[in-house]
Amino acid sequence: MSTLSHDPLWPRAGDWPSLDELPPGASVDLALLGVPASRTSLSPTNAHETPAAIRDALRRYSPALMPDRRPAVDRGIAAEASDPVDLAALRFADAGDIVDPDSAEGEARTIAAVSAALERASALIALGGDNSVTVATALGAWGDDLATAGLVTIDAHYDLRDGVSNGSPVRRLVEAGLDPHRIVQIGIADFANSAAYAQRAADLGITVIHRDELHGRDLTEVMAGALEIAGAAGGPVHLDVDVDACDRSVAPGCPASVPGGLAAWELRALVRAVASDARVRSADLVEIDATADAADGRTVRLAALCVLEFGAGLFARI
Repeated sequence: MSTLSHDPLWPRAGDWPSLDELPPGASVDLALLGVPASRTSLSPTNAHETPAAIRDALRRYSPALMPDRRPAVDRGIAAEASDPVDLAALRFADAGDIVDPDSAEGEARTIAAVSAALERASALIALGGDNSVTVATALGAWGDDLATAGLVTIDAHYDLRDGVSNGSPVRRLVEAGLDPHRIVQIGIADFANSAAYAQRAADLGITVIHRDELHGRDLTEVMAGALEIAGAAGGPVHLDVDVDACDRSVAPGCPASVPGGLAAWELRALVRAVASDARVRSADLVEIDATADAADGRTVRLAALCVLEFGAGLFARI
């Protein structure tokens, strides 16, 4: 039984209705889909436990954005102060979990489930699972638009390895037909990649924004530039959020996170910024092992906040 307090004036996020149980023809703004893949991971992981943990962590938060009291000149808008925003005005739904996603058949089920969910949802977030889920999630979201699609990753790693693993999704998408000139990778880190894969990214024409390039830059502008590249052909853009791009102090539940990665606020800001663009219809949150998290659950809680930040971005489209 939950030990969280109850206050009718402080509603909690999460506990969203099942997409399958909504009335026929009913549409939603954002659908969640659990893709608990873990068996091809290069690092030992129980990432398959994470979708349920993120859903549970969502209930620790409210779906409300607080008023921004900065002067209008600092925010680039006309109003003197923003009003509070209740994301409960958005329609959320949960599409459940993919059964046994760690196989060719499982990837086919994921592709089909993503495609079906996006017939009823404006956008979808896949809750991983390891980074292998990016392949099927993106392909399911792009459908027949692969030739014009784009990809933005927030990741410390290139994910261009040979073989089939959580280290290969970007290479596999390129081999499936994604134009590498419409791939932007944000947060690539020193000492987390090999020179060979860095050269592979350069040879393919992938745009790389090193973690250190983010220091002192406006993250909204960084993401706007990334979307201009990824969305240059006018097709749908998928966002891959590998939480191990974050500093290990805020993401200890990510087996490959390193000291010196993104701050939690940086990840949240990047996710909100990208979700505000209508070209982005799909995203994944990956590479968290909920069973290896700190006692306070900080990594899983950060992932839950990223779900809400994506919702905040969707709200900004209205």
